[in-house]
Formats: sequence, structure tokens, C-alpha cells
Amino acid sequence: MAHLSLEEVTENLKDLPTLPAIVMEILNTLDNEDIDTAELAHKVTQDLALTAKTLRYANSPFYSTLIKVTTIQQAISLMGFDTVRQLVLSAALSGCFPENNCKGFDHKAFWRHSNAVAFTAKLIARRMSFNEDVAFTAGLLHDIGLLALVSLYPRQFEEVIAYRKEHLATQYEAEIKVLGVDHASVGEALAEQWHFSDVMRNTIAAHHHPDQPGRGFLASIVHVADGIAHMLSANADSGAQTISVNVVSWDSLKLDQASLDTLLEEATIRFKKLDQVDL
Repeated sequence: MAHLSLEEVTENLKDLPTLPAIVMEILNTLDNEDIDTAELAHKVTQDLALTAKTLRYANSPFYSTLIKVTTIQQAISLMGFDTVRQLVLSAALSGCFPENNCKGFDHKAFWRHSNAVAFTAKLIARRMSFNEDVAFTAGLLHDIGLLALVSLYPRQFEEVIAYRKEHLATQYEAEIKVLGVDHASVGEALAEQWHFSDVMRNTIAAHHHPDQPGRGFLASIVHVADGIAHMLSANADSGAQTISVNVVSWDSLKLDQASLDTLLEEATIRFKKLDQVDL
């Protein structure tokens, strides 16, 4: 099969659905402390499908609200604006791409991993005094290029999945070998097309190679969160704990053993509860 070029893929990204306007507004308000929550809640409720999915997440055992949440405004009152903003993003993004179009690709597993990385990035950011909402969102979006490849090239991506299994290759290695492009580069192109911030675009681009010059500290946070999520997922039953991450990124976080142990404990609890959300 002939390799794809990044230029060709970038051109075809225009065939993907655009993000709902409310999602772009949420992404653009991550650093805004003066956001009008009532106005944002009103805008979310204009999209009935998005509202329904957000409320379904809010009422899942993962969020453990004692009162059944029936409106977006009530969710904000009970859970806080930042949490609801994360819920809306998760709900909106998972509805932007076709499902079950690529044999062997598990969309639910994809979103579970994306949310796992998001929550782990948020936990790390808390320890680094970094914006937790920005870190969560970057974790949620880090593999968006993977979803773009699956959506645009489902048959070719089936070959990527087969190559991974046959050669025990990493996702990145299989994509380069079979497609000639990788999901981080495609994610960067999609982030540019969707007018994401430079910080978000750089993090998506460098989440596998965060030591690239000029990519920023958030790339290291998401890279380590990704490594922790993969490790906890792969070793859920074995109990083994080996995190495969870039040494420079790991050292930049300055996590001592006590902090790491606490982080892994919190992340493990979060991961188990993620199974209770119908992503």
C-alpha cells in the first residue's frame, strides 16, 4: 500500500465535521476566570444531544452526586463549573467522529484512555501548580489525530492494527510503517485547522516526544500522564509498575517517590471508576 503524505491527510481533514461552536468557546475560556457560567450553560442547553450526553455523564457513578442532575445549571451548582466544562468537552468530542467504521478499533477504549490521561494530567498539574483545566483538556485531546486517521482511512488503519499485533510494535511504529504518517503529526494539523491554541497544538504534536525544542512544559505533563495511563491499564491485573516515558520529561516533573505513590493511587481509583461511565 502506498504511504500517505501529511499534505494529503491535512487536505482530507477538511472532510471531518467541525467542532460545535460551544466547544470552541469552552476551549477559548480555559484561562478565563471571569466566564459567565449562566450564559455558557444556556448555550450548552441549545444543543439537545450534547445536553443529554453531558447529563448522562454527570449522573454516572463516577461523579457520585447524591442528587439526580437534570439541568446543566444544576450540574454546575453541584459539581462546579470546571468539572462541568470537562464533561461538556468529553461529551462533545466523543460525538464528533463516526464510530464502528474501522474493524478492530475500539472507540470506547479510545475515550476511556483519553479520559484516563486527562484525569492523570490534571493530578500532575495540581502538584506542579499548573492550570488543571488546561492539563485535563490537553490530556483529553492528545490522541485526536488517531481518531482522525481512523475516521478518514478506516481500511488502511485496519492494516495498522494488524501490523501492531503481528510485530508487537508500538502504535507510533505501526503508523509510520503502514501509513507513512503518525497520529501526533496529524493531530497537530487538525489542531491548526480547528484553531486550537498554540499551547494545545504543541502538546498534541509532542506528546510522544516532549523534549522537542519549543513544545512547552504541558507536553511533558501529558506525556507522563499518557505513560502512567498505559502502565496502569496494561498492568491492572499483574500489579507490575513500570512507566515507559521520556527521561527528560520525567525529571522535569521532579516527582519524588512519595508523590508518585500518591499519584498512582489516585489515578488507579479514577481509572476503576471510569468503567462506570458510558463513554
